[in-house]
Amino acid sequence: MSFWVYILRCADGSYYTGHTDDLERRVAQHQAGTIPGYTHDRRPIELMWAQDFPTRIEALEREQQVKDWSRKKKEALFVGDWAGVSAAARSRPRVSASLDAGSNRTDGVATASSDTGANPRAAMAAPPPVIVLVRPQLGENIGKAARAMLNFGLTELRLVAPRDGWPNPQAGPAASGADVVLERATVFDSVAEAVADCAHVYATTVRKRGVTKPVVTPEAAAAAIHRDPARAAILFGPERSGLETDDVALARTIVTVPINPEFGSLNLAQAVILVAYEWSKGVALASPPEVELNPPAPQFELDGMIAQLDAMLDEAGYFFPPDRTIATRRMLRTLLTKPAWSSQEVRTVRGVLSALMPKKRPG
Repeated sequence: MSFWVYILRCADGSYYTGHTDDLERRVAQHQAGTIPGYTHDRRPIELMWAQDFPTRIEALEREQQVKDWSRKKKEALFVGDWAGVSAAARSRPRVSASLDAGSNRTDGVATASSDTGANPRAAMAAPPPVIVLVRPQLGENIGKAARAMLNFGLTELRLVAPRDGWPNPQAGPAASGADVVLERATVFDSVAEAVADCAHVYATTVRKRGVTKPVVTPEAAAAAIHRDPARAAILFGPERSGLETDDVALARTIVTVPINPEFGSLNLAQAVILVAYEWSKGVALASPPEVELNPPAPQFELDGMIAQLDAMLDEAGYFFPPDRTIATRRMLRTLLTKPAWSSQEVRTVRGVLSALMPKKRPG
Protein backbone atom coordinates (compact mmCIF):
# COMPACT_ATOMS: atom_id res chain seq x y z
CA MET A 1 0.00 0.00 0.00
CA SER A 2 1.31 3.46 -0.91
CA PHE A 3 0.73 6.82 0.72
CA TRP A 4 0.88 9.93 -1.42
CA VAL A 5 1.88 13.52 -0.71
CA TYR A 6 0.40 15.88 -3.29
CA ILE A 7 0.17 19.56 -4.18
CA LEU A 8 -2.85 21.06 -5.94
CA ARG A 9 -3.04 24.40 -7.70
CA CYS A 10 -6.34 26.14 -6.92
CA ALA A 11 -8.32 28.45 -9.18
CA ASP A 12 -7.08 31.50 -7.27
CA GLY A 13 -3.44 30.54 -7.84
CA SER A 14 -2.76 29.31 -4.31
CA TYR A 15 -1.41 25.86 -3.50
CA TYR A 16 -2.83 23.13 -1.31
CA THR A 17 -0.74 20.28 0.13
CA GLY A 18 -2.08 17.04 1.53
CA HIS A 19 -1.57 13.29 1.82
CA THR A 20 -3.76 10.29 1.03
CA ASP A 21 -3.64 6.55 0.41
CA ASP A 22 -5.70 6.86 -2.79
CA LEU A 23 -4.41 9.70 -4.94
CA GLU A 24 -6.81 9.39 -7.88
CA ARG A 25 -9.87 9.25 -5.64
CA ARG A 26 -8.72 12.12 -3.43
CA VAL A 27 -8.01 14.45 -6.37
CA ALA A 28 -11.43 13.60 -7.80
CA GLN A 29 -13.02 14.48 -4.44
CA HIS A 30 -11.25 17.84 -4.39
CA GLN A 31 -12.34 18.50 -7.97
CA ALA A 32 -15.94 17.57 -7.21
CA GLY A 33 -16.03 19.69 -4.06
CA THR A 34 -16.99 16.79 -1.80
CA ILE A 35 -14.18 17.64 0.63
CA PRO A 36 -15.04 20.63 2.83
CA GLY A 37 -12.34 23.18 3.51
CA TYR A 38 -9.82 25.14 1.53
CA THR A 39 -10.27 23.74 -1.98
CA HIS A 40 -14.06 23.61 -1.92
CA ASP A 41 -14.50 27.25 -2.96
CA ARG A 42 -11.31 27.41 -5.03
CA ARG A 43 -12.18 25.00 -7.82
CA PRO A 44 -11.25 23.92 -10.38
CA ILE A 45 -8.05 22.45 -9.02
CA GLU A 46 -5.07 20.95 -10.83
CA LEU A 47 -2.68 18.29 -9.57
CA MET A 48 0.81 19.78 -9.85
CA TRP A 49 2.98 17.21 -8.05
CA ALA A 50 2.75 13.94 -6.13
CA GLN A 51 5.16 11.50 -4.53
CA ASP A 52 4.42 8.09 -3.03
CA PHE A 53 5.84 6.59 0.19
CA PRO A 54 5.64 3.10 1.68
CA THR A 55 4.32 4.29 5.07
CA ARG A 56 1.97 6.99 6.31
CA ILE A 57 4.62 8.29 8.69
CA GLU A 58 7.05 8.97 5.84
CA ALA A 59 4.28 10.69 3.91
CA LEU A 60 3.42 12.86 6.91
CA GLU A 61 7.06 13.83 7.33
CA ARG A 62 7.35 14.80 3.67
CA GLU A 63 4.06 16.73 3.85
CA GLN A 64 5.30 18.71 6.84
CA GLN A 65 8.48 19.53 4.95
CA VAL A 66 6.90 20.55 1.65
CA LYS A 67 4.12 22.64 3.20
CA ASP A 68 6.67 25.19 4.44
CA TRP A 69 8.23 25.70 1.03
CA SER A 70 7.87 29.04 -0.74
CA ARG A 71 5.87 29.41 -3.92
CA LYS A 72 9.08 29.66 -5.95
CA LYS A 73 10.49 26.49 -4.43
CA LYS A 74 7.28 24.54 -5.03
CA GLU A 75 7.14 25.61 -8.66
CA ALA A 76 10.75 24.48 -9.12
CA LEU A 77 9.71 21.13 -7.65
CA PHE A 78 6.84 20.80 -10.15
CA VAL A 79 9.23 20.89 -13.14
CA GLY A 80 12.00 18.89 -11.47
CA ASP A 81 14.34 21.89 -11.32
CA TRP A 82 16.44 20.75 -8.36
CA ALA A 83 18.92 23.56 -8.79
CA GLY A 84 15.99 25.96 -8.54
CA VAL A 85 14.74 24.17 -5.43
CA SER A 86 18.14 24.60 -3.80
CA ALA A 87 18.42 28.24 -4.85
CA ALA A 88 14.95 29.02 -3.51
CA ALA A 89 15.81 27.36 -0.21
CA ARG A 90 18.95 29.48 0.13
CA SER A 91 17.21 32.73 -0.77
CA ARG A 92 14.24 32.37 1.57
CA PRO A 93 14.91 33.80 5.05
CA ARG A 94 13.87 31.51 7.85
CA VAL A 95 11.22 33.04 10.09
CA SER A 96 9.96 31.97 13.46
CA ALA A 97 7.48 29.14 13.88
CA SER A 98 4.73 31.57 14.80
CA LEU A 99 5.20 33.53 11.58
CA ASP A 100 5.35 30.36 9.52
CA ALA A 101 2.05 29.34 11.02
CA GLY A 102 0.54 32.51 9.63
CA SER A 103 1.62 31.79 6.08
CA ASN A 104 1.08 28.03 5.97
CA ARG A 105 -1.84 26.44 7.73
CA THR A 106 -2.45 22.74 8.06
CA ASP A 107 -5.62 20.84 8.83
CA GLY A 108 -3.75 17.65 9.71
CA VAL A 109 -4.27 16.04 6.33
CA ALA A 110 -3.86 18.90 3.92
CA THR A 111 -2.10 22.23 3.99
CA ALA A 112 -3.20 25.29 2.11
CA SER A 113 -0.44 27.67 1.15
CA SER A 114 -1.68 31.07 0.05
CA ASP A 115 1.01 32.51 -2.16
CA THR A 116 -1.26 35.06 -3.82
CA GLY A 117 -0.15 38.23 -2.03
CA ALA A 118 -3.48 38.58 -0.24
CA ASN A 119 -3.89 38.29 3.51
CA PRO A 120 -2.83 34.67 4.13
CA ARG A 121 -4.57 34.32 7.48
CA ALA A 122 -7.93 35.05 5.91
CA ALA A 123 -7.42 32.35 3.28
CA MET A 124 -5.98 29.54 5.39
CA ALA A 125 -7.89 26.70 6.96
CA ALA A 126 -7.65 26.40 10.73
CA PRO A 127 -4.54 24.54 11.92
CA PRO A 128 -4.96 21.27 13.80
CA PRO A 129 -5.11 21.57 17.57
CA VAL A 130 -2.11 20.91 19.78
CA ILE A 131 -2.55 18.01 22.20
CA VAL A 132 -1.08 18.81 25.62
CA LEU A 133 -0.62 16.04 28.18
CA VAL A 134 -0.23 17.60 31.60
CA ARG A 135 2.03 15.70 34.00
CA PRO A 136 1.46 12.30 32.33
CA GLN A 137 2.56 9.42 34.52
CA LEU A 138 3.24 6.39 32.32
CA GLY A 139 5.23 6.24 29.12
CA GLU A 140 2.80 3.62 27.79
CA ASN A 141 -0.06 6.08 28.08
CA ILE A 142 1.89 8.75 26.22
CA GLY A 143 2.51 6.24 23.43
CA LYS A 144 -1.14 5.23 23.28
CA ALA A 145 -2.18 8.88 23.15
CA ALA A 146 0.25 9.44 20.26
CA ARG A 147 -1.27 6.47 18.44
CA ALA A 148 -4.75 7.89 18.93
CA MET A 149 -3.60 11.27 17.62
CA LEU A 150 -2.02 9.98 14.42
CA ASN A 151 -5.01 7.78 13.64
CA PHE A 152 -7.01 10.97 13.22
CA GLY A 153 -4.39 13.21 11.62
CA LEU A 154 -2.98 15.02 14.65
CA THR A 155 0.80 15.17 15.00
CA GLU A 156 1.74 17.92 17.48
CA LEU A 157 2.14 16.60 21.01
CA ARG A 158 3.32 18.68 23.95
CA LEU A 159 4.19 17.25 27.37
CA VAL A 160 4.12 19.19 30.61
CA ALA A 161 6.46 17.82 33.29
CA PRO A 162 6.10 14.10 32.49
CA ARG A 163 6.62 12.15 35.71
CA ASP A 164 9.26 9.78 34.35
CA GLY A 165 11.02 12.31 32.11
CA TRP A 166 11.29 12.35 28.34
CA PRO A 167 12.01 10.51 26.12
CA ASN A 168 10.47 7.47 27.75
CA PRO A 169 11.42 4.02 26.38
CA GLN A 170 7.97 2.66 27.20
CA ALA A 171 6.21 5.09 24.87
CA GLY A 172 7.54 3.73 21.57
CA PRO A 173 6.07 0.20 21.68
CA ALA A 174 2.73 1.53 22.91
CA ALA A 175 2.57 4.02 20.03
CA SER A 176 2.43 1.12 17.53
CA GLY A 177 4.15 3.03 14.74
CA ALA A 178 3.13 6.60 15.60
CA ASP A 179 6.82 7.43 16.00
CA VAL A 180 6.55 10.71 14.12
CA VAL A 181 4.35 12.07 16.93
CA LEU A 182 6.76 10.98 19.67
CA GLU A 183 9.83 12.24 17.83
CA ARG A 184 8.34 15.71 17.50
CA ALA A 185 6.95 15.85 21.04
CA THR A 186 8.18 18.84 23.03
CA VAL A 187 8.48 19.15 26.79
CA PHE A 188 7.53 22.17 28.93
CA ASP A 189 7.83 22.91 32.61
CA SER A 190 4.38 24.43 32.96
CA VAL A 191 1.01 24.51 31.25
CA ALA A 192 1.33 28.25 30.69
CA GLU A 193 4.53 27.73 28.69
CA ALA A 194 3.02 24.87 26.70
CA VAL A 195 0.04 26.92 25.49
CA ALA A 196 1.71 30.34 25.23
CA ASP A 197 1.36 30.46 21.41
CA CYS A 198 -2.25 29.21 21.37
CA ALA A 199 -5.18 31.60 21.08
CA HIS A 200 -7.75 29.22 22.50
CA VAL A 201 -7.19 26.59 25.18
CA TYR A 202 -9.62 23.77 25.99
CA ALA A 203 -9.41 21.77 29.22
CA THR A 204 -10.84 18.25 29.26
CA THR A 205 -12.40 17.36 32.59
CA VAL A 206 -15.48 15.58 33.95
CA ARG A 207 -15.38 17.19 37.39
CA LYS A 208 -16.27 20.66 38.58
CA ARG A 209 -13.18 22.62 39.52
CA GLY A 210 -14.63 25.72 41.12
CA VAL A 211 -13.90 27.64 37.93
CA THR A 212 -16.75 29.12 35.91
CA LYS A 213 -16.09 28.35 32.25
CA PRO A 214 -18.20 27.54 29.19
CA VAL A 215 -18.69 23.77 28.97
CA VAL A 216 -18.98 22.08 25.56
CA THR A 217 -18.92 18.58 24.10
CA PRO A 218 -15.97 17.34 21.99
CA GLU A 219 -18.14 17.78 18.89
CA ALA A 220 -18.84 21.44 19.68
CA ALA A 221 -15.18 22.07 20.54
CA ALA A 222 -14.08 20.52 17.23
CA ALA A 223 -16.48 22.72 15.28
CA ALA A 224 -15.17 25.83 17.04
CA ILE A 225 -11.56 24.85 16.35
CA HIS A 226 -12.30 24.45 12.64
CA ARG A 227 -13.97 27.88 12.52
CA ASP A 228 -11.13 29.74 14.23
CA PRO A 229 -7.96 30.31 12.15
CA ALA A 230 -5.90 30.72 15.33
CA ARG A 231 -4.11 27.80 16.92
CA ALA A 232 -5.90 25.86 19.68
CA ALA A 233 -4.61 23.58 22.42
CA ILE A 234 -6.47 20.80 24.20
CA LEU A 235 -5.33 19.90 27.72
CA PHE A 236 -5.51 16.38 29.19
CA GLY A 237 -4.68 15.80 32.84
CA PRO A 238 -2.62 13.08 34.53
CA GLU A 239 -4.07 9.59 34.57
CA ARG A 240 -4.88 9.36 38.25
CA SER A 241 -6.26 12.76 39.16
CA GLY A 242 -6.99 14.71 35.99
CA LEU A 243 -6.35 18.42 35.58
CA GLU A 244 -5.91 20.56 38.66
CA THR A 245 -7.95 23.71 39.24
CA ASP A 246 -5.02 25.92 38.30
CA ASP A 247 -4.64 24.04 35.00
CA VAL A 248 -8.31 24.51 34.16
CA ALA A 249 -8.08 28.18 35.09
CA LEU A 250 -5.71 28.72 32.14
CA ALA A 251 -8.29 27.41 29.69
CA ARG A 252 -11.10 29.41 28.13
CA THR A 253 -13.44 26.46 27.60
CA ILE A 254 -14.05 23.12 29.31
CA VAL A 255 -14.63 20.02 27.19
CA THR A 256 -16.67 17.28 28.83
CA VAL A 257 -17.56 13.95 27.25
CA PRO A 258 -21.18 12.87 27.84
CA ILE A 259 -20.68 9.68 29.81
CA ASN A 260 -22.50 7.20 32.03
CA PRO A 261 -22.90 9.03 35.38
CA GLU A 262 -22.59 5.72 37.21
CA PHE A 263 -19.24 4.91 35.61
CA GLY A 264 -17.36 8.00 34.44
CA SER A 265 -13.98 6.37 33.89
CA LEU A 266 -12.00 7.15 30.73
CA ASN A 267 -8.29 6.45 30.43
CA LEU A 268 -5.96 9.01 28.87
CA ALA A 269 -5.80 7.48 25.38
CA GLN A 270 -9.59 7.03 25.27
CA ALA A 271 -10.10 10.70 26.08
CA VAL A 272 -7.60 11.75 23.40
CA ILE A 273 -9.16 9.52 20.75
CA LEU A 274 -12.66 10.83 21.43
CA VAL A 275 -11.59 14.44 20.99
CA ALA A 276 -9.33 13.67 18.02
CA TYR A 277 -12.10 11.75 16.26
CA GLU A 278 -14.55 14.63 16.56
CA TRP A 279 -11.93 17.00 15.13
CA SER A 280 -11.17 14.60 12.27
CA LYS A 281 -14.76 14.80 11.01
CA GLY A 282 -13.92 18.21 9.59
CA VAL A 283 -10.95 17.02 7.51
CA ALA A 284 -10.53 14.60 4.64
CA LEU A 285 -8.98 11.48 6.12
CA ALA A 286 -8.86 8.21 4.20
CA SER A 287 -12.15 6.32 4.15
CA PRO A 288 -12.60 2.58 3.66
CA PRO A 289 -12.60 1.80 -0.05
CA GLU A 290 -15.99 1.44 -1.63
CA VAL A 291 -16.62 -2.10 -2.86
CA GLU A 292 -19.28 -2.68 -5.46
CA LEU A 293 -21.65 -5.51 -4.56
CA ASN A 294 -22.62 -8.06 -7.14
CA PRO A 295 -26.09 -7.38 -8.60
CA PRO A 296 -28.98 -9.51 -7.33
CA ALA A 297 -29.60 -12.75 -9.20
CA PRO A 298 -32.48 -12.85 -11.72
CA GLN A 299 -35.68 -14.29 -10.31
CA PHE A 300 -35.49 -17.47 -12.41
CA GLU A 301 -32.14 -18.37 -10.83
CA LEU A 302 -33.53 -17.92 -7.33
CA ASP A 303 -36.65 -19.93 -8.21
CA GLY A 304 -34.44 -22.74 -9.53
CA MET A 305 -32.53 -22.91 -6.25
CA ILE A 306 -35.73 -22.95 -4.20
CA ALA A 307 -37.22 -25.65 -6.42
CA GLN A 308 -34.10 -27.79 -6.02
CA LEU A 309 -34.24 -27.48 -2.24
CA ASP A 310 -38.00 -28.17 -2.25
CA ALA A 311 -37.53 -31.40 -4.23
CA MET A 312 -34.79 -32.62 -1.92
CA LEU A 313 -36.84 -31.85 1.20
CA ASP A 314 -39.90 -33.57 -0.27
CA GLU A 315 -37.90 -36.70 -1.05
CA ALA A 316 -36.46 -36.68 2.46
CA GLY A 317 -39.95 -36.50 4.01
CA TYR A 318 -39.40 -33.06 5.48
CA PHE A 319 -42.91 -31.74 4.73
CA PHE A 320 -44.86 -33.30 7.56
CA PRO A 321 -47.65 -33.23 8.56
CA PRO A 322 -49.23 -32.83 5.10
CA ASP A 323 -51.61 -30.08 6.19
CA ARG A 324 -48.62 -27.86 7.04
CA THR A 325 -46.87 -28.34 3.69
CA ILE A 326 -48.14 -25.13 2.07
CA ALA A 327 -47.27 -22.97 5.10
CA THR A 328 -43.83 -24.57 5.45
CA ARG A 329 -43.00 -24.03 1.78
CA ARG A 330 -44.15 -20.41 2.03
CA MET A 331 -41.97 -19.85 5.08
CA LEU A 332 -38.92 -21.32 3.31
CA ARG A 333 -39.47 -19.13 0.25
CA THR A 334 -39.79 -16.06 2.48
CA LEU A 335 -36.57 -16.98 4.25
CA LEU A 336 -34.63 -17.58 1.03
CA THR A 337 -35.83 -14.42 -0.70
CA LYS A 338 -34.92 -12.01 2.11
CA PRO A 339 -31.25 -11.48 1.19
CA ALA A 340 -30.31 -10.09 -2.21
CA TRP A 341 -28.68 -13.28 -3.46
CA SER A 342 -26.14 -12.77 -6.23
CA SER A 343 -25.83 -15.24 -9.11
CA GLN A 344 -22.60 -16.55 -7.64
CA GLU A 345 -24.25 -17.12 -4.27
CA VAL A 346 -27.13 -18.97 -5.89
CA ARG A 347 -24.72 -21.22 -7.82
CA THR A 348 -22.76 -21.89 -4.63
CA VAL A 349 -25.84 -22.95 -2.66
CA ARG A 350 -27.06 -25.12 -5.49
CA GLY A 351 -23.65 -26.77 -5.62
CA VAL A 352 -23.95 -27.49 -1.90
CA LEU A 353 -27.41 -28.98 -2.38
CA SER A 354 -26.20 -31.13 -5.27
CA ALA A 355 -23.39 -32.44 -3.10
CA LEU A 356 -25.91 -33.44 -0.41
CA MET A 357 -28.13 -35.38 -2.79
CA PRO A 358 -27.81 -39.15 -2.40
CA LYS A 359 -25.79 -40.68 -5.19
CA LYS A 360 -27.68 -43.12 -7.40
CA ARG A 361 -26.13 -46.54 -7.47
CA PRO A 362 -25.41 -47.90 -10.94
CA GLY A 363 -28.03 -50.47 -11.66
